[in-house]
Amino acid sequence: MEDQSIGTRLAAARAAAGMTVAQLSAATRIREAIIYAIERDDFSQCGGDFYERGHVKALARAVGLDPEAMVHLFDDQHGGAPAPVRAAAVFQADRRIKLVERRGPNWTTALGVALAIVVVFGVVRVMGGEPEKVRSAGVRISATPTAPATRGAGRGKRAAAVKGQVVVEAKAGRSSYVDVRDAEGRRLFAGTLAAGKTVTWRAPKRISLLLGDGGAVTLQVNGKDLGPAGASGEAVRRSFGPPKSRAR
Repeated sequence: MEDQSIGTRLAAARAAAGMTVAQLSAATRIREAIIYAIERDDFSQCGGDFYERGHVKALARAVGLDPEAMVHLFDDQHGGAPAPVRAAAVFQADRRIKLVERRGPNWTTALGVALAIVVVFGVVRVMGGEPEKVRSAGVRISATPTAPATRGAGRGKRAAAVKGQVVVEAKAGRSSYVDVRDAEGRRLFAGTLAAGKTVTWRAPKRISLLLGDGGAVTLQVNGKDLGPAGASGEAVRRSFGPPKSRAR
């Protein structure tokens, strides 16, 4: 018996205990293939010294052998017990363990990308010549080269005729799109004229208007009331020049 190998002793003890390999596998939770290999003294499937010694101890206990004695015999037959490992050698300060860092969404990068998209969109709109919109505080009116385009002095005050200039006042009974240009084609205003708003434009030579809803806007040109610019829902173009001087 002293000359018998570990595998031979375990196989003999299992047979003496009347256990099959399947029953021994169920009792020890060691796969049948590994048990068959161990009984042939093939420990290559165990996964290393630690698991080899653990399997030998578990199988010996299950078949009625002394687990510690079988482990000592295993060590004698396989080069001795493994050298003890000091804790300091395992947990060395200079040995870095790489851990996968789970990061959440990078909100800074996402915000930067969103801001860049907004800037590009704004540049495209400006370069593409999108119509200017009416601001909540009032209406944007650009200046002409010779005289600034201004609003009327106040609500209810009529825009008087000015020599050498066209003066057009528009009052919106309901919201309507309005495009206003001078004689050179420069845009004085483009956008939605909100209901109840009254706006005055002045320019030399000529003022041309495009109204999306002629019936929604009443006009006063050079101090004269012209009434609605057109029929309700009708797209209307109108063009006006400065007042004619009276012959003396």
